[in-house]
Amino acid sequence: MGKKIYEALNWASSFLKQHDRDENAGEYIMLHVLQAERAQMLARLHDRMTDEQAAKFERFVNIHADGVPVQHITGMEEFYGRTFIVNKDVLIPRPETEELVHYALEKIEGLESPAIADIGTGSGAIAVSMKSERPDADVYAVDLSKAALHTARQNAEKLGAAVQFFHGDLLEPLIKRHIKVDLLLSNPPYIPIHEKEKLSTIVVDHEPHMALFGGKDGLDLYRSLTEQLPFVLKEGGIAGVETGAGQTEAVAALFQKAYPEGSVQTMYDINGKDRMVFLHV
Repeated sequence: MGKKIYEALNWASSFLKQHDRDENAGEYIMLHVLQAERAQMLARLHDRMTDEQAAKFERFVNIHADGVPVQHITGMEEFYGRTFIVNKDVLIPRPETEELVHYALEKIEGLESPAIADIGTGSGAIAVSMKSERPDADVYAVDLSKAALHTARQNAEKLGAAVQFFHGDLLEPLIKRHIKVDLLLSNPPYIPIHEKEKLSTIVVDHEPHMALFGGKDGLDLYRSLTEQLPFVLKEGGIAGVETGAGQTEAVAALFQKAYPEGSVQTMYDINGKDRMVFLHV
């Protein structure tokens, strides 16, 4: 028989720390190997793993130490209370993006049957969450990557969310179809290309660069979005975007330029960082 569960977790924590990885990652890997909930695992800490489980756990921990994201090992990530399929074709959903969804839902609380668009949908996390929380909404999701759309469709199907997916660049598929929305959301690529060297290899080597980098200053996609916005956003509509740290002022200025009479609001994440900009027109 293999090690006891707590022994394997202690080894993983120490091993990952030595390799400059998150020492808590071993717990997520263990949950995946045992196919258990956290409470179940904690109740079984003194149980012995089977040889097969022990070998699999050790192999996965070594793979993560080599730089592969835990989410690519388990094939999933939690987002807004749901489990999403993730892989090398999509950006791994981040907790900060859950806050974009939270604020967006608050802002359309009184609106009946809203039309919502998620631009650069990736795994479909935003679009599927919005449709799941607001079943009365018409939700559209766009991505330039066909591989990402394939994953997003899988997530929508798995989670029972009737989202309409379009392949294309930013708002072009919506403009072409004369679709107007009450709410437009996006978590576009916003990392300046020169910051590539500073990023963890876990991110740079395993997540799609198309979903990470936004040109020289990181703002290329915001410029394009705001130029196209008047063709898609209804009068009285709302647009909300996630930004990189320190970019909200520049993004807010782009929104204000596109809509001089609009109201622009910067929102802060749970850590007090300015991470979102909302436009009310």
